[in-house]
Amino acid sequence: MTGDGPEPADGDDGQRLVEGTILRGREFEPVEGRVVVENGEIAAIEEEPVESDDIVLPAFVNAHTHIGDSIAKEAGGGLSLEELVAPPDGLKHRLLRQASTEEKIAAMHRSLEFMAEAGTAAHIEFREGDVDGVREIRAAGENVPVESVVLGRGSIDAMTASDGYGASGANDANFDRERAATGREDKLFGIHAGEVDSSDIDAAMDLDPEFLVHMVHPEPWHLDRLADAETPVVICPRSNLVTDVGLSPLPELLDRTTVALGTDNVFLNSPSMFREMEFTAKLFDVSATEVLRMATVAGADIAGLNCGLVEPGRSAELLVLDGDSHNLTGTKDVVRAVVRRAGVDDIRSVVR
Repeated sequence: MTGDGPEPADGDDGQRLVEGTILRGREFEPVEGRVVVENGEIAAIEEEPVESDDIVLPAFVNAHTHIGDSIAKEAGGGLSLEELVAPPDGLKHRLLRQASTEEKIAAMHRSLEFMAEAGTAAHIEFREGDVDGVREIRAAGENVPVESVVLGRGSIDAMTASDGYGASGANDANFDRERAATGREDKLFGIHAGEVDSSDIDAAMDLDPEFLVHMVHPEPWHLDRLADAETPVVICPRSNLVTDVGLSPLPELLDRTTVALGTDNVFLNSPSMFREMEFTAKLFDVSATEVLRMATVAGADIAGLNCGLVEPGRSAELLVLDGDSHNLTGTKDVVRAVVRRAGVDDIRSVVR
């Protein structure tokens, strides 16, 4: 899914040059010029007039996914959140048990291919299925240019086999052992919290996680705890709307900590960061710059990745949009257009 225009050019010395309006740094300041790429890294940004309508921005980091659900897209209409996803017998868990290994791998592979084509560089995956589940997503991701930061669940062995542990929620089980083991291996520990109500938030925060997911229902003291601990939060607005649990207090969260954006369960929502950004920007009173930061560098920071920004020294994971597409031509505010208007059809290329 790329445009029909020219691909980024290779220089005479083997450098790769990406020209256009560059959304540079954490503020995504639009500057005209070229990005110089060497050996997969941004070597320089040369600010000067160029003959290109392209828009160059960092590729996305989807900070919370469950792509195992790819086997049953749009299943479970009308069910409550507990009926849909609660372990061990929510609909998704029953469907996953019924599916063969081959079916799950094939379905996840297709979702990862879509994510790659739609400009996603990496995602943080809470992976069901214990050690087997970790093996399945690794197999699904072979030859797909998306980095899967996989957080296993179900056992300490799943954590050891993956990049960390992704806990369901403090009301579901006691995760003290899993948290301690994850800390000993210096891996990521994330946990759902405050999705249905506030009853599991304190217990989740007591585990000192690297990040929390959802935080739809924080009380004022939870917001103070977030600020004191500097614990990042990943929000998933489309998912929360579909499951009718409410919406995270995004402006209040942004005032206190790092906030990233995730698309959550594939059987509820497409793993499209364009759709998640547009929905978030039009639903909440926050700036387009804040939303784009949530979709890129915030997730990269949580996962410890070097992508998410267009700056020298960063990995050259870039998304190039056609600024002269039918959808984007005439744009006056580039960042706002990227966040609120752009889509897969506007992609010229994805640079990796």
